[in-house]
Amino acid sequence: MQEASRLEHYEKMTKTPVRRLVIKLAVPTIISMLVSSIYNMADTFFVAQLGTSAAGAVGIVFSVMAVIQAIGFTIGMGGGNIASRKLGAKDEEEANRYASSGFFLGLVLSLILAILGTIFIDDFMRVLGATETILPYARDYARYILLASPVMCLSFIMNNYFRAEGKAFYGMVGITAGGVLNIVLDPIFIFTFGLGTAGAAIATALSQFISFIILLILFLKGKSNLRLSIKYVSFKSVYYRNILVTGLPTLARQGLASLASIALNVMAATYGDAAVAAMSIANRITFFLFSFMLGLGQGFQPVAAFNYGAKRYDRVHDATKFTSAISTLLMIVVAIICFIFARPLIMLFRRDDLDVISIGVVTLRAQSLALILTGITTVTNMALQSTGQAGRATLLAMCRQGFFFIPLVLILPHFIGLLGVQLAQSIADVLTFLVSLYFYITYLKELNAKRNAQVAEDLTAKV
Repeated sequence: MQEASRLEHYEKMTKTPVRRLVIKLAVPTIISMLVSSIYNMADTFFVAQLGTSAAGAVGIVFSVMAVIQAIGFTIGMGGGNIASRKLGAKDEEEANRYASSGFFLGLVLSLILAILGTIFIDDFMRVLGATETILPYARDYARYILLASPVMCLSFIMNNYFRAEGKAFYGMVGITAGGVLNIVLDPIFIFTFGLGTAGAAIATALSQFISFIILLILFLKGKSNLRLSIKYVSFKSVYYRNILVTGLPTLARQGLASLASIALNVMAATYGDAAVAAMSIANRITFFLFSFMLGLGQGFQPVAAFNYGAKRYDRVHDATKFTSAISTLLMIVVAIICFIFARPLIMLFRRDDLDVISIGVVTLRAQSLALILTGITTVTNMALQSTGQAGRATLLAMCRQGFFFIPLVLILPHFIGLLGVQLAQSIADVLTFLVSLYFYITYLKELNAKRNAQVAEDLTAKV
């Protein structure tokens, strides 16, 4: 029965028309990403009602959550992409070894983060950019997030495993359930129980725990073609090295995003709590809009990885072109909407603070314009990573936040003040797009060459 299910899945991934398959896999990932963004925005919205300093604390702790996400996504995408290619090559044993070993690695790393982060929590928050007025709120918020980091990290890993093998629907079920619960619990814990920012963190922790349980049950019930078991955990370093190397683009992207968030908070803090709060709100809104594109890209990844493993380079080529085109069109639409309605969107969070509103509007409009360019950038990075080209994928992943944003956000304010903080991300996105365009064109040419070589090989074999 399981063999028949695997064969059916193989046929679906390698023979379903590419456009239909990408969209089918993208819908649940888009929903997952949107729900995650919505409950992150819910935290920002409800906590912001407690004051500007509390709103600033959300931006500080977002860096902590970015670190947790970096660990989970690095291992989940690294192990998941390798496992997907192994499934495409019909090597289930190795696929299970990579999946189980990655799960174990995520547990160990997240436990280390939880222990060290809790012990040194005040110093941790200051390093992340907390001012003395923001620190008490950030400490209350971060303490519970750190305690919940193992289940959060493992949820990210399992969700990415489902996505990597083309079963994003099950990942959506777990993430959506936790997200909806978080939105419900936020006002109860923050206001009804009077727990303030700690209440928001407790709501998030409980919701993430429920997501973890749901995803784990789905794996144990065999909804995945991958098996998570202690018997598959390897103690050979090659497995962990391959997982980390394959996940390196994600680590570069997510890890640098954490450092970028810290740099942003530190530079914004020099202009007061209102600037920190405004940047936090604008970034949450931008990430919500970006989630549409990110979900679409993550629907594309299993199609690219699986078919690359099956040597269907023509399908990888078509999927790359289709996803980059549709994602760019999507970003144009949401960018226009965001630019027009920037002011009312910021006012949803802090209606009574004119400084937060004015700073946030300029930031949000600048970032919305740059969103138009992120389609090519993100799809190119995901395509390179999914097909095992970790070096180029990592280099490209480092461009946006590492090579461009962090230097810009540290340098520009010395010349144009607060405006430098507000424009740094948008300028970084433009520069990253120019680099991505070169990689994108080169990648498509290489796929064409592989496709032609495979056709010639097949013809020779028939003769």
